[in-house]
Amino acid sequence: MEIKKTICGICTASTHCGINAYVENGTIVRVEGMKEHPSNEGTLCVKGASSRQYVYNRDRIKYPMKRRGERGSGQWERISWGEALDTVAESLIRIKETFGPESVVFLAGYTKWLRPYLQRLAHAFGSPNFCSETGLCYSATVVASELNYGSTFPPDIGNTRCILSWSVNPFFSNIRLARRILSAKERRAKIVAVDPRVTPLTERADLHLQLRPGTDGALALGIMHVLFRENLYDARFVEEWTSGFDELKEYVQQFDPEHVEKITWVPARKVEEAARMLGEIKPACIVQSASSTVHHTNGVQNHRAITLLSGLTGNFDVKGGNWVQPETYLYTFSSAPTNEKKIRLVDRLPDLPPRIGQDKVPLWCQLHSEAQSVLIPFQIKSGKPYPLKGFIGMGANYRMWPGSDFMKEAMKELDLLVFSDFFMTDTCQMGDVVLPAATSFERSEMKHWSDRYIMLTKPVIEPVGESWSDIRIIFELAGKLGLNDQFWNGDYEAAMNEMMAPSGYTVAELETFPSGTFIKNPVIPDFKKYEKEGFQTPSKKVEISSSLLKGCGFDPLPVYREPKYSPISTPELAKDYPLILTTGSRLPMFLHSEMYNVPWCRSLRPYSMVDMNPSDARERKINQDDWVYLETKRNRIRVRANLTETVLKGVTHMVHGDKEADVNLLIEPDYLDPISGFPGFKSLLCEVRKISTMP
Repeated sequence: MEIKKTICGICTASTHCGINAYVENGTIVRVEGMKEHPSNEGTLCVKGASSRQYVYNRDRIKYPMKRRGERGSGQWERISWGEALDTVAESLIRIKETFGPESVVFLAGYTKWLRPYLQRLAHAFGSPNFCSETGLCYSATVVASELNYGSTFPPDIGNTRCILSWSVNPFFSNIRLARRILSAKERRAKIVAVDPRVTPLTERADLHLQLRPGTDGALALGIMHVLFRENLYDARFVEEWTSGFDELKEYVQQFDPEHVEKITWVPARKVEEAARMLGEIKPACIVQSASSTVHHTNGVQNHRAITLLSGLTGNFDVKGGNWVQPETYLYTFSSAPTNEKKIRLVDRLPDLPPRIGQDKVPLWCQLHSEAQSVLIPFQIKSGKPYPLKGFIGMGANYRMWPGSDFMKEAMKELDLLVFSDFFMTDTCQMGDVVLPAATSFERSEMKHWSDRYIMLTKPVIEPVGESWSDIRIIFELAGKLGLNDQFWNGDYEAAMNEMMAPSGYTVAELETFPSGTFIKNPVIPDFKKYEKEGFQTPSKKVEISSSLLKGCGFDPLPVYREPKYSPISTPELAKDYPLILTTGSRLPMFLHSEMYNVPWCRSLRPYSMVDMNPSDARERKINQDDWVYLETKRNRIRVRANLTETVLKGVTHMVHGDKEADVNLLIEPDYLDPISGFPGFKSLLCEVRKISTMP
């Protein structure tokens, strides 16, 4: 038996855990956490511990498959890789010649590691339409931050004395972050946790602000009101480095704590206490969610209000505050610079046709280098500003979209659907060609972590069946399309060497560190860089009043607006649907739609469930585990009731991703934030009705 070093590639790119894979006769027989790896220090969550069931799952796609019969009929023919790639390449060339290269969409689903190369393929092919799940995850928070400051700014938790955690539950979604927060608490750092639900983090917080979903902006403005009223803000920073402060100060007068309590349900005294902790304890940092605060119809403005608290309290780009660092590789801050932007061919975008969404959410497209994936079905249906005809999806899932049935029906109208994946999903069943992808145990991958750590993995087993790494699929397809010269003539090692050139690493050197290594010459930025460079905004200051928003016809201040559907904005609708529905928060055993087909993980929650407060359940004569309909004005799904005090009275919650009860069916496809195009997943109106007789 050999112990081979690799990573668990299931979760987000910034948190992948090191794994010791015990391999006997070419088969993984056991996995353990890698103790020397800084991301997990020997621990594994249930997802990582289930790796054998994941890799050897009976649903694995093992061979290239070509559709026979009607789409969705389930009739497939095994074909060779050569035939599969020829079929795809010929179809792409035919579409390009007839409709133009922009009519093909290249989408990376939750899989992240392949993205620089898939975007390169799209742009080299001539299509501006590379997109990913960042069309509804993470990127809107980046847009909000860049509108304010011109940059993003991760928290310096290791040196902070106060943490404002806003809708973050790292114990279920980011164990590395959870350990860092717990370490800060051991150093007696204070924790203020904002979250509509009770979570393992809120239970450890010094102060929990349990707000009504969708009212984050009002809460942030209420905290500002107290900061200004009690002179707890950094007056010098505000005077020298902000624009629009006087307008903001006047605007927040209406958000006194008592009024904010009525909007958010957070007691006025807690709003005041949070403001005083943030204003008086130095340094303090904000730990922000990847998407919870922007999954609302006023998401970008809500998040702008939240992130402005860092600058207003003098905690921006300081030790122990929110520290501006360059993103180095795949959403991480490893301090090892790369050529990722160059590899992605982002500089070609100005010369390509407009991206999907450029006419609907131009500001999002201006600040983000991808097409807006949420708007794909609308362009398929309308054919405007140009038709879409082909779709190459790697790890794609139509259930990701709001109104997922709308996306499913739109995809059926395309001439070509090609998917690579680990499992034969419902989305793959719609395809014309399906390609088997290799897991992290079967491929080589370059990885960076924000712990200033880097690792080049190697396959620990031979691929299951004839599965290929997605990189090999991309490189081989590029060759078939006549783009070999833009893909290092098929040499992935040469591509990785070019990627890592700015940091001085080579593949040969990294291969000498099978467990990974700490960065040898980390590029560590200074603090308060704005004092020399200004901010990367049009005014070179923190734009409390955003000139970019104003130029696009939006409110320049971080104005609070109620969710489109809420007890306040739509009281008539609330009579029939009186409960607030928030969706998508994590459970520790699942990741979006992943792991539902893994027995160990599924056994921890065998049924789809809606979380509801016991008092709401009693009013509806609903008991634990009863079958119920979860309904919105658009649709309904059948689930079991889970009675729990973790959700507020008047609020329900449900995870997403389970095909047996697709909660995204309940949301309208156009229930979107107008600035980013992000769906309002986390503030809807619903009702829960007991099913008296099962069908």
